[in-house]
Amino acid sequence: MLHGMDEGTVLPPAAGQDIAGLSFEQALAALEGIVQQLERGDVPLDQSISLYERGEALRLACQQRLDAAQARIERIVTAADGRATGTRPFDTED
Repeated sequence: MLHGMDEGTVLPPAAGQDIAGLSFEQALAALEGIVQQLERGDVPLDQSISLYERGEALRLACQQRLDAAQARIERIVTAADGRATGTRPFDTED
């Protein structure tokens, strides 16, 4: 659920914090709140569409952060033949 909001209250996307400025945990919590609201089925159609669009943007932001984290963690050093020869610290550049 979004912090500081009643469960039935929905902030329009423009009134909420910019998705890029949210931490992964905040974006995930916002997405979970949207899913709960949509699952209840008591939101008017136009508002449901807006919630769905915001939810999709939040889902994409979370997925991108997970993909980036996985890429940083799984840096595998390969030999010329493609065999894995070791690992590289996740915080170093190529």
